[in-house]
Amino acid sequence: MILRSVKPSDYYAISPLINKWWGGRQMADMLPKLFFDHFTSTSFIAEEGGKTIGFLIGFLSQSHADEAYIHFVGVDPDYRKQHFGRQLYNRFFQTAKEGGRNKVRCVTSPVNRTSIAFHGKMGFEMEAGDRVEDGVPIHTDYDGPGQDRVLFLKKLPF
Repeated sequence: MILRSVKPSDYYAISPLINKWWGGRQMADMLPKLFFDHFTSTSFIAEEGGKTIGFLIGFLSQSHADEAYIHFVGVDPDYRKQHFGRQLYNRFFQTAKEGGRNKVRCVTSPVNRTSIAFHGKMGFEMEAGDRVEDGVPIHTDYDGPGQDRVLFLKKLPF
């Protein structure tokens, strides 16, 4: 597997895969091209045999000097459970530390139990919300009406 930084042209290869990789959920609108134009040094593509098998889009926070943020991550369903997601995250953690950050934040949907479990395995802690469902703290309407989210924080060792 090769891990490399994203480039603007990667948008056109990844965008058509997003809804497919999410089992038909309409997710592509959450990842506009601007991320591929403006966050190339903190976002990564995983390739195997010239095929895109995963990606991570993240950035160093402009508002919080000690934080980095993972905006969107995907791994081809045919390549899951092979630690490609873990490798993408570890590369981002390294980049965040090199950028002077000691915290990484991200969010997911409460219905995405696979994502919640993965983040726990990666050392993220769920942040307290305004309600709890099935042991998961929920932030009601975090991304707008009806758009509840689970918020995660990982403290990076220095």
